[in-house]
Amino acid sequence: MRLLLYNIRYGVGSGRSAHMPWPGAGYVLGSPTVLPEITEFIQSTDSDIVGLIEVDTGSMRSRMINQAEAIAEQLGMSSSYETKYGNHSITTILPIVRKQGNAFLAAPRVHGERFHYFDTGIKRLIIELEMDSFAVFLVHLSLKYRHRHLQLRTLYDLIQVTEKPVIVAGDFNTFWGKNEIYLFMQAAGLRSANEDSAPSYPSRAPRKELDFILYQKGIQVTAFNIPKVHHSDHLPLICDFTVDITND
Repeated sequence: MRLLLYNIRYGVGSGRSAHMPWPGAGYVLGSPTVLPEITEFIQSTDSDIVGLIEVDTGSMRSRMINQAEAIAEQLGMSSSYETKYGNHSITTILPIVRKQGNAFLAAPRVHGERFHYFDTGIKRLIIELEMDSFAVFLVHLSLKYRHRHLQLRTLYDLIQVTEKPVIVAGDFNTFWGKNEIYLFMQAAGLRSANEDSAPSYPSRAPRKELDFILYQKGIQVTAFNIPKVHHSDHLPLICDFTVDITND
């Protein structure tokens, strides 16, 4: 199977496309040309599962288009998405921000998705996607170091009660890279598909390893790649893997 992880930055692009006609304007005005480019790229990867971080689910910035649904429809995939701040956050009343979320797209029929929420941080959403022989968690962790580590504790607890082999994918905002999540990985029995700790941010001159695909025993990674595409400020991660169906 193939998993694609991509922080698409709400489809506002990178470089000049995100800052026209004034600095940061893309976050408000959006760009009608970027989403088709992202969709075309995702289609070219022929992925079975797509984890999307920073998806606009239908604000004025995206011309009221739910980006997760639009991409899924174009690719013939099913979609599972939610805003990432929680139902009780003040962000639910803020224009544009209340439509910011994360999403899973899946080629096979989705067997079950659950939405969990961290107790700390602004970005609180965890999407759990359960397949026949494994489960995937999609996360976007806090920018604050202390909040990130409290979130990792919650994520560890969720992993511990999951009976199938687990993949954890997302934007971890780890400004110190893999070293920052070493103890979490050891405790949860996780390995990184990115064995060389290649950076994924910023996309035009990558220096930081913020995005991760982590996996447990029972899952075998057969290939890993970070394509050099510049539709966002993050580079995408592509991971090919197999699952040991005899795993207990």
